[in-house]
Amino acid sequence: MAPPLESYEKDAPSIAWVEPVPPELIVDEIHDLAERNGVKPMKVGGFWLGPKGSDGIAGQPAKPDERVIYYFHGGAHVRGSAHPSSAMGAGYEGLLQHLGPNTRIFSLEYRLASAAPFAQENPFPAALLDAIAGYRYLIHTVGFNPRQVIISGDSSGGGLALNLVRYLALYKLPQLPQAGGLLLLSPTMDWGKTYADDPNSAYCRNVRSDFVETVMEVDYTPRALRGNMPEDFVRKSLWISPGSREAEWKPGAFSGLPPTFILAGEAEQTLDGMHAVRDLLLQDIGEERLTYVEMPDTAHDIILFKWFEPERTQSLVKIAEWAQKL
Repeated sequence: MAPPLESYEKDAPSIAWVEPVPPELIVDEIHDLAERNGVKPMKVGGFWLGPKGSDGIAGQPAKPDERVIYYFHGGAHVRGSAHPSSAMGAGYEGLLQHLGPNTRIFSLEYRLASAAPFAQENPFPAALLDAIAGYRYLIHTVGFNPRQVIISGDSSGGGLALNLVRYLALYKLPQLPQAGGLLLLSPTMDWGKTYADDPNSAYCRNVRSDFVETVMEVDYTPRALRGNMPEDFVRKSLWISPGSREAEWKPGAFSGLPPTFILAGEAEQTLDGMHAVRDLLLQDIGEERLTYVEMPDTAHDIILFKWFEPERTQSLVKIAEWAQKL
């Protein structure tokens, strides 16, 4: 579990607090799931990276043409941190370097889920409620134009990013207009492991070329996410496993998403789910709004590893080219 933000006193100029999402912005299926799992909105925080205000404190009002990457870190929904010194540090650095000086990053310290043998805490949709609150903070407190917001995440954070833009698209809440773009970096799209029984799948084929097997082969994340929901919720819900073979997708389920960039690695164990989501998005938003890049011979989350060259830089260049066209 990530330490509380109060423990990061030396980072105070880069920390921002996010007020809980108002109840009227929690609607429909997400409202019902929150009720079933006993999830309530709460105050969370996050870290600013990139240009600071003239007083040296981050979180200054947005300029009209300024862009922000609203970021969700990976960690299987159960660990990790948004802190700049975390594993995501090299990723932040790479994105800022390639997207230019007119870009900031706000990385949310969303709630992490847990399950036995620990206390059952923060099941779905806790992190999504935090993500909604953070988006509201960016556009209503900091003042970013929603079209200047790129919602992004790596690994499990990619799933949270997809959930947020889907929520905005489905419910069209006047206070929460759709963002300008969606950037998914090695997103984990199938926590139900529905490809594990296919010897021709990437899940089986790439087990030795990737490093995520120990995370995927235990059932801790599925148990932590589902809370009071039945076991098949993890395999069937588009909110948890949109790339599952059993996902309850219907045409139009992802309609209304902003222009989307998916970065995948050919050697990733979880590639099957990414392929599945790519194909669903092609049907729902069309190839003109979807950019899919699969880097040859690369494993999971390469922008986090500075030594993964030249593929890391090549990927960041492609991301920057896409972002400039938004």
